[in-house]
Amino acid sequence: MAKYWIYPLLVLLSLQTVRANTEVKLSASAPNTVIMGKPFQITYTANAKVADFRAPAITNFDILAGPFKSESYSTQIINGNMTSSVNITFTYTLQPQKTGTFTIPSASVTVDGNRYTSNGLSIKVLPADEQTGSSGSSSGSSSAASSDISAHNLFIRPILSKSTVYEQEAVKLTYKLYTTYDVVQYTAKSVPDFKGFLTQEAERTGNTQLDYENYNGKNYLTAILYEMILYPQSNGELTIDKAEFEAIIRVQSRQQVRSIFDEFFESYSNVARTISVPGVKVNVKPLPAGRPSDFSGVSGQLSLTSSISSEQLKVNEAVTLKLSISGSGNLKLIKNPEIDFPQAFEVYDPKVTNSFKVSGSGLSGTKSVEIMFIPRHAGTFEIPPYKLSYFDLSEGRYKTLSSPAYTIQVLKSDGSVEESVVVGNYTRKEDVKQLGSDIRYIATGEIKLQKESHYLIDAFVSWLMYVLPALFTLILFVVFRKQVKENANVSLMKNKRANRIARKRLKVALGLLKAGNTDRFYEELMKGIWTYLSDKLSIPVAELTKEKVIAVLQEKNVEAGLATSCIEVLNECEFARYAPNAGQQQRDQLYAEAARVISDLENVIKN
Repeated sequence: MAKYWIYPLLVLLSLQTVRANTEVKLSASAPNTVIMGKPFQITYTANAKVADFRAPAITNFDILAGPFKSESYSTQIINGNMTSSVNITFTYTLQPQKTGTFTIPSASVTVDGNRYTSNGLSIKVLPADEQTGSSGSSSGSSSAASSDISAHNLFIRPILSKSTVYEQEAVKLTYKLYTTYDVVQYTAKSVPDFKGFLTQEAERTGNTQLDYENYNGKNYLTAILYEMILYPQSNGELTIDKAEFEAIIRVQSRQQVRSIFDEFFESYSNVARTISVPGVKVNVKPLPAGRPSDFSGVSGQLSLTSSISSEQLKVNEAVTLKLSISGSGNLKLIKNPEIDFPQAFEVYDPKVTNSFKVSGSGLSGTKSVEIMFIPRHAGTFEIPPYKLSYFDLSEGRYKTLSSPAYTIQVLKSDGSVEESVVVGNYTRKEDVKQLGSDIRYIATGEIKLQKESHYLIDAFVSWLMYVLPALFTLILFVVFRKQVKENANVSLMKNKRANRIARKRLKVALGLLKAGNTDRFYEELMKGIWTYLSDKLSIPVAELTKEKVIAVLQEKNVEAGLATSCIEVLNECEFARYAPNAGQQQRDQLYAEAARVISDLENVIKN
């Protein structure tokens, strides 16, 4: 009987139990914007077992329910190391008492005798809709009949940061979506060519976030779709043409209820709508008269610093002059410095480093220039100052920046070095090499020439030199031709990328699950499955329904059980999204089931 218990004992002894050495954190999360009269949730999440949770004093909000406590634990064993994690959440349901922006102080917990506090929250309360009519769904509605989709409840505004600017002054154009519907996806069908402007696409971080905004007395879910920094190149009234976007809206299907389950879960479909964005005009003022002679069109707010590595050195020693131009504006128009160095200096090409960042106000950062030169003769020399003229937008006048003039004293060196030749790659003094001892005079004595015998290359090797390149070219032609054909087949390309895109969405959903963001977890999980089915089954998004999916899966001879599992995952996501009562274990099981369904479909559907 010993062999039945000794083996498990040895396995347990071989496992190294490692406690997760993570910092204890208590984080608070809530919507940034809420609507007057509508309840919302605030959640406090701790990554360790807590002994004493103390909620903050909540004012300006009514506590409708809570706190509801939920706990989740997970353990994994990797290479004999066992790690465990804990997730404790406390959830309150609140309702605002009045409009305005309010703060909720930090909460605190006790873990192992130590006190930890959460972050505070700032919540903006918008007024309720002034009126609700039959033009569309109410704010925050997740469904609408396809025939009821109204331009009043789904539109895009072109927003300019400034309507009147100077030439070369940055203006930000933002396309912002306003909707009361459940927008699943959006794409840009056509954008302006921005004739008369230099353009720079604004940097975006993370995914597009939906947030509430009260516009013209009505609350909308909003999202930034597209941002561009524009630099007008001429004065007058410049027009930015209209744009078009396509939005995929998730609407409730109006079909006959066939069972109690259809009535309970409801049925939804996706509808495509084209949104036309009107053009806008920018009034561009000309730059004032009195431009400096060296003005190159640079506008903004700039500063200039300079330094030199040495002002006293010997002949053939390298010196580096550094210039740094910092600030904001159309920095890309700044030309490389042109300095009239003394003729006794051997000057190398400048090394330029641009460190620019695009923000809402335009381009900002630093342009660094390093110029290396080598004096070839002894003496005292002067390096003239570098000047940069620009138009200061904050003061509305021209300014000229200037570096100081540097006086360089070059001393004689010993003869062995002074007669040498210096070469380098112009970057740093350490990269310059003295090669004086390697230079030799050319021999001028009697030279006897002798004819050298040449032999023909072997015939076989000669033929290989012609055949191998031709064969390699033929192979490349066949491979690229096949790739071009595959790229032309849109359905095939979507089919190939379906699993990769689905895995990315599942990864995002897993991150949301670990962060405790259950609403977005269900939404991302559902979008991942719908996107996978659309690409894998070559079904247009606008025609994607559960009935269509089941029919196509049957055509591809997919087992009925697998098709049913796929639909059940979608149903459970829809149900949990609007009735979030599931625990952590159920959410983990739902995520695992979604991953299994996609993996099984990928194995069954080959093309």
